[in-house]
Amino acid sequence: MKIEKNLPITERRKFFLTIARATGLAILGGLTWSAFVNEVKATSLILRPPAALKEDDFLATCIKCGMCVEACPFDTLKLAKPGDNKPLGTPFYIPREIPCYMCVDIPCVPVCPTGALNIKSVQNEEKKLDITKAQMGVAVIDDSSCIAFWGIQCDACYRACPLLGNAISIEYTKNERTGKHAFLKPVVHTDICTGCGLCEKACVTQKAAIFVLPRNIALGKVGDHYVQGWDKKDEERVENATSTTTKTKISKDSAVDSLNNGNDMENLLK
Repeated sequence: MKIEKNLPITERRKFFLTIARATGLAILGGLTWSAFVNEVKATSLILRPPAALKEDDFLATCIKCGMCVEACPFDTLKLAKPGDNKPLGTPFYIPREIPCYMCVDIPCVPVCPTGALNIKSVQNEEKKLDITKAQMGVAVIDDSSCIAFWGIQCDACYRACPLLGNAISIEYTKNERTGKHAFLKPVVHTDICTGCGLCEKACVTQKAAIFVLPRNIALGKVGDHYVQGWDKKDEERVENATSTTTKTKISKDSAVDSLNNGNDMENLLK
């Protein structure tokens, strides 16, 4: 039996080949998109460059050009690639590997073409760049793993901090276990810490006992109904606020009289 090696490509064969290619491309595209979606979801712990907008706004504004990555002189910033579990092509950094070295001229920010890195957020009143205004994240201490809390005298994170004595301070307390030594406990001041990660890089433990997290994850939120009475700016928020006072039977008497009368508390509160 003789087999023809070069069969003519009929219109029917072209049609089925086209369908097969389109199906293959669709499946490949679906798998790629699925992987992309999964990576986008895993972004809660990602650390962005200085002056980055809030995550949702950043993702909507960043065009993934990589200019900030190229401008970084220490190779701190990376572009997310498949497998990083971060939005593909967006810049991020891992402090334990390469922290932010707090460049005075912040070269990664001015080159951003879209404002995803908001230069105004790292400018002082004189419109000059000020890296201390960056809020990349905030350092958090695991005191169960920090050897300074064990009584071993270590101040590696304190010494590594570029804002020495301000972002991290040392608290001295007596070691009651020995009665002779002092604890040198590091304390992070969250209002000053920029999240550069130099402390995390310097930590001597196998897995860093001090590590940087995004501020929205590391910090709590007090709520607008609490006011710092000693802060004039904070008090300005409630200048025009109104309040209501709830009165019960027990409120007619003073607190001392109510207690001395031995009244039924449950009935008085009704």
